[in-house]
Amino acid sequence: MATAPTYRQMWPIYARYWDRMKIKANRQAEVDSACNKLLAHKARYLACEEFTGVPWHMIAVLHMRESGARFDRQLGQGDPLNRPSVNEPKGRGPFLTFEESAYDALVVLKRYNTVPDWRLEKILYWCERWNGWGYWLYHENMPSPFIWGATSIQKIGKYVADNTWDPDVWDSQLGCAPMLKVLEQINQPVPGTIEYMRET
Repeated sequence: MATAPTYRQMWPIYARYWDRMKIKANRQAEVDSACNKLLAHKARYLACEEFTGVPWHMIAVLHMRESGARFDRQLGQGDPLNRPSVNEPKGRGPFLTFEESAYDALVVLKRYNTVPDWRLEKILYWCERWNGWGYWLYHENMPSPFIWGATSIQKIGKYVADNTWDPDVWDSQLGCAPMLKVLEQINQPVPGTIEYMRET
């Protein structure tokens, strides 16, 4: 059975990709629009950060990736809040609020509250771990489009459903990395909060 890569193995790769990454010109407006949408709900993401210990901007980009940032959907896989999930992770919920689903996914299932610090490379590592290591393990160390979609790092190929691979599909969703990059550029830090982004 293939073994998931460790953070020690992956962080130099993430750092190199991040430094090389360019958002595709024809996707820049889409990334900007998504990030403005996320910033409009920053207070809710900050509340989730408070009870999970996970950076608000990481929660935000996962939320966008899973459901287009819909607050009537579960964070874990984008299924409706009001019934048990049918996609992985299955059988979660129902939940009364998005915040309940975020606690379930981030703390109960993933235990991300135990991560001791959240430098940029760790955010990228745990975002990829969130989605799974299939791209890396079974497709020649392929950069995951879950992270790198809409950037110069992305390659063709996509899991079109749980455990279903299609080598000819281009993932059209925005990856976590370009959204994190734009949030880093346009977000004004809230006084009194911890700055999680890597120092420049």
